[in-house]
Amino acid sequence: MFAKLALRNVRRSAKDYLVYFVTMTVVVALMFAFNSLLFSRDIQEMLDEADIMTVMLGLATFFIVIIVAWLINYMLRFIMEKRSREFGIYLLLGMGKRQIAQLYMRENMLLGAAAFLAGLVFGMLVQQILMAVLYSMILMEYRLDIELDGRCIAMTALCYAGCYLLALLRCRRKLKKMNIHGLMNAERQNEEIRESREGFKKWLLPLSAGFLILFGVWLFCWKEWDTGVIVAFLVGMILVIYLFYTGLSAWVICYVRREGRAIYRGQNLFLLRQFASKIKTMRFTMGTLTALFVVAFLGCSIAMMFNFYQDHMLAEKMPFDIQLRSGYVENDFAAELAVIEKNVPVEEAYAYQIYTNGTDQMNVYLYTHLRAFGDEYRNGDGSPDMEAIAHYHNNIYCTYDTYMGLTDYNHLREMLGYGAVSMAEHEYVIHMKDRVFRETGDFSDQLFIEGSSGKLVCAGYYTEPFSQDGQNGGDYVIVVSDAEIAKMRPYYAELAVDIAGEAPDRLKNRIDAVSETSRKSMALDFDHSRTLDIGGNTCIGSDMIMVWGSDNLVRDNLVKEMKCMLLPLIFPLIYIGMVFLCVALTVLSVQQLSDSAKYRFRYRVLKQIGMGTREVAGLIGRQLVLFYLCPALLAVVISGIIAGYVGGNFNFYSGVKTPSWFYFGISFLLFFGVYCIYFVVTYVGFLRNVESEQF
Repeated sequence: MFAKLALRNVRRSAKDYLVYFVTMTVVVALMFAFNSLLFSRDIQEMLDEADIMTVMLGLATFFIVIIVAWLINYMLRFIMEKRSREFGIYLLLGMGKRQIAQLYMRENMLLGAAAFLAGLVFGMLVQQILMAVLYSMILMEYRLDIELDGRCIAMTALCYAGCYLLALLRCRRKLKKMNIHGLMNAERQNEEIRESREGFKKWLLPLSAGFLILFGVWLFCWKEWDTGVIVAFLVGMILVIYLFYTGLSAWVICYVRREGRAIYRGQNLFLLRQFASKIKTMRFTMGTLTALFVVAFLGCSIAMMFNFYQDHMLAEKMPFDIQLRSGYVENDFAAELAVIEKNVPVEEAYAYQIYTNGTDQMNVYLYTHLRAFGDEYRNGDGSPDMEAIAHYHNNIYCTYDTYMGLTDYNHLREMLGYGAVSMAEHEYVIHMKDRVFRETGDFSDQLFIEGSSGKLVCAGYYTEPFSQDGQNGGDYVIVVSDAEIAKMRPYYAELAVDIAGEAPDRLKNRIDAVSETSRKSMALDFDHSRTLDIGGNTCIGSDMIMVWGSDNLVRDNLVKEMKCMLLPLIFPLIYIGMVFLCVALTVLSVQQLSDSAKYRFRYRVLKQIGMGTREVAGLIGRQLVLFYLCPALLAVVISGIIAGYVGGNFNFYSGVKTPSWFYFGISFLLFFGVYCIYFVVTYVGFLRNVESEQF
């Protein structure tokens, strides 16, 4: 008998809480698909950073398990309260508390098992989509390959079962403590609204709005961020979220009490009373949902930032197909070039040198004026701290300023497809990263570049991608005439190579091996030849998002490798955002669908006093819009402010030119699509439930 009853209840629950069942299926599918990355042989062989991917996905799974456990616990407790009267009747019929608890656990275990199995099947499809996206991001072709790993299934099952069992045990304890009176009145108690001190509480709404503005100003204006400040900011934002809903419900109640003009327009009185009662009974849940939405929006926005970075900036950082660097100024790169020609056709190879005149005024200016360094290289009076620059610069710039001859510069520009630059012998130009120039502007009046006939005049700036992470200077190179460069001493040697087609995998590793042998040979002959190695000629530039400090750059190899380095950050953020969004929307949908049964009487009364079917449908739509938009709009405001700040700083330090609002805009559109799906499903289900017995 109990088995039949459990199966009947499972079918009923699956129908009544279809959104919950589908969400759990999607969560299992996502967990299976992303967990498969941890155990995939292809991923392990393909990604050198597979360990980082494992750590990041493991961390993401930890947070997701916590949220999924909260969802399951919330839903089981919610369903139990909705069925409390049914359980009370079971007690009246003679069933024991233990039997009811076992029946409830059996029902939910069957429902959970069905969602798990459906999730595994759907997860195989999601796995293929995920793998196809991953391969496309690292510029590789993917072929359909369904890979079922027992460890992946076991990990997914353990995470899922652990969440379910903990929630079931907690509900079981609660059921055993309840009596017939408590069960019969549980749902009614949940509907009770106690209005107390609403006049005072309503001021929490403008207070929370004021604090939200204050936190936004604090975010953009505060400069000295440390752990304590970050914790204080996060705690303040959480308090603002929860106080907002307390103030909102009190404000609506007070507005209805004083009979504001808007309540008599259309069905506003009905909507406001419904909305106020729901917010008041669910203010903690609404605050939690808002926090989940904020995390989802921010996670996706940050993932979009790094995705745009890898799509637009990695190739710009390495404009040459291959570029080699050597601290030995007379290195002709013969051994390295032989390896390159053996592996790929070479269209052009150009060797040249970077020079120095022993001054460092350009370096000093950048150390003391770029925002990235703050006051690290300045004294209290704002003057340059030369001791700090000399000893603690971390090879950001070379010890001395870097120069290039005009002939070499124009040849390199021609290789990259840029136009030639002309200037007089008494002039110079500065080629620097666009990111740096946008911050500094023209500062040639702060420089004194001395030539053989006196001070040289700045003829302009150029900011095209020019490989300036330690190759053609760090962030910048000063270009002077060939006559002036002849009077300077070589600083280090460079080789730029154009190849036909794509560089083969591991070409950089082969070049590195040959370079290491050549470097050791030149070091042994250092005192017996004209080969020079001037100290302090190594730098990496001031980029902070991603820096690749290497003497040998093979663009096709490194772009793929750097994309692989970003994947362990992008994928977990998308993973967290999707799960958090689905969890939050599930709670909203189930709440409304479950309440639709008790709303039948209210809508029946509206029908009896003359409201048409179409008007009732419109009223239901407005009610759901009001309920759905409340946590979403607050989350959009909060996450939009934070995403704007983070995006602006990301663009500043990375050099990406995409507007900072664009990352959040893309995330908003993606999540708005999912949001609309849940809303439409909820609206159709709500309307069907109301109409089933009313019309």
